[in-house]
This record gives sequence, structure tokens and C-alpha cells, in this order.
Amino acid sequence: MNMHRLKSVALAVSLSMLTLSGAQVHAASSDEETGEEAAAAPPAPKTTVKEVLSVGHDKNEAARKSQVRIDKIAAETRDLLADYKTVMKQVDGLKVYNARLEKQITNQIRRIKELEKSIEEATVIQRQMMPTIIKMIDGLEEFVRLDVPFHAEEREQRIEFLRNNLDRSDVSIAEKFRQVLEAYKIETEYGRKIDTYAGKAQVDGVERDVNFLRIGRIALLYQTTDTESSGMWNNNTRKFEPLGNEYKSAILKGLRIARKQASIDIMKLPIPAPEDVQ
Repeated sequence: MNMHRLKSVALAVSLSMLTLSGAQVHAASSDEETGEEAAAAPPAPKTTVKEVLSVGHDKNEAARKSQVRIDKIAAETRDLLADYKTVMKQVDGLKVYNARLEKQITNQIRRIKELEKSIEEATVIQRQMMPTIIKMIDGLEEFVRLDVPFHAEEREQRIEFLRNNLDRSDVSIAEKFRQVLEAYKIETEYGRKIDTYAGKAQVDGVERDVNFLRIGRIALLYQTTDTESSGMWNNNTRKFEPLGNEYKSAILKGLRIARKQASIDIMKLPIPAPEDVQ
């Protein structure tokens, strides 16, 4: 019984071994056939056309984006260059402007030094100006006193105004001096003009209303309002002297000329001859 079982097992093992050997031979044969088929068939492609087109599209897109960046950088560069040129123009202009300012500042500094020097001397000048102004007013007053007595009240009031301003602290020395010069200018203009004004004069011992005719400083004449009497100031005797009727029409014409009622014309008047200066 046991022997029979051992034979059966041995037979089964032998059959298994045969079966395995046949399977290996069949597998080897199959592998050889597969190798021959593989050698005979063309190799399969590793990359498809779609993949190639996709890569090309990606490259083109990358190139486009790169060009956009390049264009943007170029535009920014142009803008920066334009800004640079503008700034350089401004810098050049500022250099010229600063050079001019330096010259002006130099002149101003020089002017300031001159003004400082003038301010230092102002006190001395002020002390010297007041005596000069007083002398000028005194001389003007003496001149009016010795001059032909036309507009006597007006001229005396002007001199009084100048004297009153001498003691005013709210009027500067410069303004006081200007006022005195203005008074001298007015007196100078009197000698260049002809005018007429109404007033009073002693005629035959009686004070009467008259019309005065002034011809510069060479003649001061009067004529009564009724034109019946005429006279002329004698600066040597310091009084008015009567004139004959031969000067009546001439004086009347002079009054009309002074009032701008007649054109300038020649008048026959008793003008004293000039004297030699002693």
C-alpha cells in the first residue's frame, strides 16, 4: 500500500516536471517569435505632431511676450531719455540763471555797503543840512522883500510855511529841503511868465480896486477897473507911480493877453533900462 502510494507520487512529480519543461520551451519559443516581430516592425514614435505644434506655439507665445517686454522697455527708455534731455535743458538754464543771480547779488552786496556807508554819514549830513535850509529861507525872504511886490501875500505865506516846518519833527530833513527847493523853483518861474490878478492900490492917495499886470520881473503895472487911471511900480522908490493915458491901451491889451483873451502882440510900455551889475 505504501509502495503503491510512493509510485503514484513519483509519477505525479515526473508529470509535473514534464509539464514545466514543455511550458518553458513554449515560452522560449514565444519570446523568440516576439523578438523577431519586434525586429521586423518600425520603432514607435516617441513625440506626436500635436506635441510638436504645442511646443512651437509655446515658443511663439514666449517670443511674443518677450517682444512685448522689449517694446515696453524701449518705450520706457525713450521716455527716460526725453526726461533726461528736458532735465539737462533745465539744468543749463538754471546755470545761466544762477550766474546772472550771482552777478546781481554781487552788485547788491556792493550797493548795501555803499548804503551802509551813507547811513553812517547821514548824521553828519543831517547836521549840515539844517543850517543850509535856514540860510536858504532867509535868502528867499530877503529876495522877496527886495523884489517887485507882486503876489506879496501869497509869497509871504509860502515863506512862513517853510519857517514853521523847520521845528516840525514829523517832517524829515529831506522833505524840508525839497520844500525850499520847490519855493525857489516857483520864484524862478515868476520871471518867465506874464499874468494878471485883481487887487488894491493907492491911486491919488485913495485905495482903489485895480487889475495888476505883471510881465516877468521887469514890470508891474496896474489899471483901475474903470480903465481911467494906470500906474507902474518903481522899484527904486518902492512905490507905484502914475502913467499917462498914452499907455492906457497898451496896458489894456496886456491884461487881455494875460487872460488869454488876445494873441501875443507887441506892447509899448515904460520898461526901465537894465542896469550894470556892480
